[in-house]
Amino acid sequence: MSTATPAPLTDMNSRTESPPIFRGSAIAVGLLLLGAFVTYGGGTALVNSVLAADDPASMVATGEMALRVGAILMLADALFVAVIGVLLYAVGRGLGERIAVSYLATRIVEAVGLAVGVMFVLLPVTLAGQEVGDVATLTAVAEQGNAIAYRIAMMALGVGSVPFWYLAYRVRLIPRVLAALGIAGYAIFFTGYALDLLGLDVGLLLAIPGGLFEVAVALWLIVKGFSAPDVDSQPEAATAALAPAR
Repeated sequence: MSTATPAPLTDMNSRTESPPIFRGSAIAVGLLLLGAFVTYGGGTALVNSVLAADDPASMVATGEMALRVGAILMLADALFVAVIGVLLYAVGRGLGERIAVSYLATRIVEAVGLAVGVMFVLLPVTLAGQEVGDVATLTAVAEQGNAIAYRIAMMALGVGSVPFWYLAYRVRLIPRVLAALGIAGYAIFFTGYALDLLGLDVGLLLAIPGGLFEVAVALWLIVKGFSAPDVDSQPEAATAALAPAR
């Protein structure tokens, strides 16, 4: 008669009850994702209250402070997305180095694009007194320049995010349903802003699934964090990822 001890139930269910890893990074990423919504949304609202006004020339004169504060908030968003890239690179590098590096690179491109947009936003207040054109023309250039820089930044985000969240799906860093929403959401996200550059104004509409994913994954990471990678789907990567776990 066999005397082998049955496998503990927790071992049999390790895939569904995996302990969290990188807990501090998960909370930070979640907070930064939510913070990015607040800073860019608030900054854009302030900027558009000036640049998109019926009489931008008079609005620049009276709303210079709103424009500057809006630009600072948008710049904070650029910083947030760069930090998100660094934190998620640290999480993903043991699972897929090339994917993690490409994700970090595209987040940096996104941050640079957002910062370039801020430079355009500040044109009306930095050049208004230097006789380089009337204020209405400067505000039009600022609005369009920021819009183009933003679309390019969002396309970069989509390019890097699809493979990263596919990696998360494969090794079960987060629930697969949530990761699948990220994959689909960012693919649609990229398509929408690419079409925007071609003259079709659909970017904002097609950004909705990606935006819903970012809110959902932010809340998940704050509350639950990342799960330990599924050792059945990628044993070597999972072992490497568990080594620096906190």
